[in-house]
Amino acid sequence: MGMTDVLIVGAGPTGLVLACDLARRGAAVRIVDRSPAPPHTSRAKGPNPRSLEILDDLGVAEEVLAAGSAPLPMLKYRGRLPVAEADPWADSAPSPDAPYDRGWLIAQWRLEGILRDRLAGYGVRVEPGREVVGLAQGRDGDHGDGHGDGGRVDVTFADGPAGRARYVVGCDGAHSSVRKLLGIGFEGTTAEDQVMVCGDVDLAEGALDRTHWHQWFDEDGAVMLCPIPGTRTGWWFQAGPERDGRGRPLTPTADGFRRLLARHTALPGEDLTRAELLSTYRVNVRMADRFRAGRVFLAGDAAHVHAIAGGLGMNTGIQDAFNLGWKLGLVLAGRADATLLDTYEEERLPVAARTLDLTSERLRATLEAIRRPGGGLDAAITTDTTGLGVGYRWSSLAAARAGPPTAAPHAGDGAPDTPVAGDRAPDAPCVEAATGARTRLHRIFAGPRTTVLGFGPGSAAVLREAAAVYGDAGVRTCRVYGTHEDRTGAEPGAVVDDAGHAAAAYGTEASGGTGPGAVVVVRPDHHVGVLASADDARSVREYLRRLHGVGRSTERSPGMVDAVR
Repeated sequence: MGMTDVLIVGAGPTGLVLACDLARRGAAVRIVDRSPAPPHTSRAKGPNPRSLEILDDLGVAEEVLAAGSAPLPMLKYRGRLPVAEADPWADSAPSPDAPYDRGWLIAQWRLEGILRDRLAGYGVRVEPGREVVGLAQGRDGDHGDGHGDGGRVDVTFADGPAGRARYVVGCDGAHSSVRKLLGIGFEGTTAEDQVMVCGDVDLAEGALDRTHWHQWFDEDGAVMLCPIPGTRTGWWFQAGPERDGRGRPLTPTADGFRRLLARHTALPGEDLTRAELLSTYRVNVRMADRFRAGRVFLAGDAAHVHAIAGGLGMNTGIQDAFNLGWKLGLVLAGRADATLLDTYEEERLPVAARTLDLTSERLRATLEAIRRPGGGLDAAITTDTTGLGVGYRWSSLAAARAGPPTAAPHAGDGAPDTPVAGDRAPDAPCVEAATGARTRLHRIFAGPRTTVLGFGPGSAAVLREAAAVYGDAGVRTCRVYGTHEDRTGAEPGAVVDDAGHAAAAYGTEASGGTGPGAVVVVRPDHHVGVLASADDARSVREYLRRLHGVGRSTERSPGMVDAVR
């Protein structure tokens, strides 16, 4: 029985993002799903701006954008008549530090297909019809070497041969078998009275204008219809349920959808020609007590479920996966100590808890809004739902050191304050020093490596040291030149901050060629690890050692002994 590095249970967006991230790092990955075939689901309406950045890092954003559509303006009705139109994105635009200013509409099954294709490019395919029924954590005779390679998880499937992995990640949804097998509690509430019926439907061609998301809110119920991108006649249908004589919600059926359509809209019921993937959605707000037990982790809905408002369910899962992938990768490669894995729960559990509060608040705001004519789902959308403001300032991986002055914490208004350790690293347009080709900082961060940015001439020595010690251990260095600086002999990969956006984003304008300059260490998941003055080489050295071990062996490079001590 061969040992795999990571067994991922569940092939939804969370599991697929994690599998892609690990596979491109060269880890041996298996991904299994209990469904006999990929589920044709469209529950989530698409990635938010932060998830688009992650999909871009994985090399699939362009495909996702092409397969979907921009979010649509909302047309709201009362008593079957249009009463208001709202475009929550009318005033937003891409900015230098955030190229994606809005989420994107794409059917979940389409997004999963794109990620499965990307994964297949690494030689990994989802194994369907594999249900996990047993997990046993053990050790392999040896004592391990500090990288935790001595342990394993033995996995039993409902049928077929057992498996063995160094780590297991449960991405298997709200009813997670992995979570249940670990005996991890899933505390929270289910609001039995807050119920919605959902499905994918076809409407007669031309029945409704496909440039809007139509929302009928009446005293006695609601119907919402949003066109599914990439289809001619497909729509997402959401509605308040039909109820029986005692007020209990009825199970959704195609005929029930037709009755709801006829009751709330001006369309005849027979315009609805097909209805599938029918489901009942109850507002569930639950969170796992912990996101890890030994060598087994939980991510996505297996770890947390929340109200649908703001569309943060799938997005929080994708972002869980992006946080965990690089940490598992470095530990498996024998670079980082296994204690790095403790930071997954330390960072993501508080984010999940805050997301539960945020989505519940957005749901309350939306339920309040739709009681008034003209109110609608735009009440659920705020700058908080972009995901761009999520950071980990409290994390033990946020090395708060003296450095360039930092502004007040983000107020949540998206104002470009100087980031501090733990924050998302802002993007910025720039040009390649060698070729003059346009690029962006997030392009430079892309791929499974830690990045060290250097601003100002004083940063050159720190970049040289980082490249010498860690250049072949997953660290890339990038000198960011100001337009006024002399670039003769510019290092390979250097960029020119031709419009000053990078200096503005990282608050390094102050060093304007006179001060020592600044160095920023950016984690593989685009979060700032260190923002230090260029004469504070020690902070950079200590941080890189924590993520990447001691680097190149000192025997081969006697001059570096001091650098790695």
